[in-house]
Amino acid sequence: MKKQPRWTVGQVAGRCGVKVSALHFYEEKGLITAWRNNGNQRRYFPDVIRRVSLIKAAQQLGIPLAEIKQAFDTLPDQRTPTKRDWQTLSTRWQERLDQRIEALTKMRERLTGCIGCGCLSMEKCPLYNPDDRLAKQGPGPVLLN
Repeated sequence: MKKQPRWTVGQVAGRCGVKVSALHFYEEKGLITAWRNNGNQRRYFPDVIRRVSLIKAAQQLGIPLAEIKQAFDTLPDQRTPTKRDWQTLSTRWQERLDQRIEALTKMRERLTGCIGCGCLSMEKCPLYNPDDRLAKQGPGPVLLN
């Protein structure tokens, strides 16, 4: 006898700590799959909990849903990611995360130079115009156009 999906949307939401609307959204985006019972109610296999947990973990790292979807699409038969799959997926994201960490660290180091001065100098501000790169676009408030 084939196993039937038995978890309700409310059960999955409660177990994963997300709103029901989030599950509907994930389903709409193709990140998870639900089946309908005879009463047209959503039902899930228990492994959806791992998929939702992985989605939440990736989002905590700042990975956009589109990239999570692309990663899930690489899995054979849209199966639920295993621990090995997570290691592979997370390794792909590490370089991108390292770049973001480096950029945020530089921004944090430069931030104190801007606090309180209120100048927001288009010429000198290290946050909005590092290395005066906007000078190539001509004089004036080019960011405000």
